[in-house]
Amino acid sequence: MNWLHLVSYFFGGAFFANAIPHLVSGLRGEPFQSPFAQPAGQGLSSSTVNVLWGFFNVVVGYLLVCRVGEFALMDTRDIAALGLGALLLSLFCARHFGRFHGGNSHRGS
Repeated sequence: MNWLHLVSYFFGGAFFANAIPHLVSGLRGEPFQSPFAQPAGQGLSSSTVNVLWGFFNVVVGYLLVCRVGEFALMDTRDIAALGLGALLLSLFCARHFGRFHGGNSHRGS
């Protein structure tokens, strides 16, 4: 096992995770933050831009996971690398975008 393959799977997982909110927002016809908005990552981009950005992320994720090495669903290291990349980017996005959508508020009991 080449450790660079695991790095590729980690980033592939991150790209796959990043595709989800952009594709969902775009398919729902809703604007969402993207790198192409002003200011980048904070302003809203159109649903069309988000579909295109989400699809680009799927393609890059595919290339990093399916075209590097021999990714195996039954290999714990491969899945762990992909899952860790997806989890870390998801947590980052939850914190970053939560500022704009109220997702970071904490309610006491």
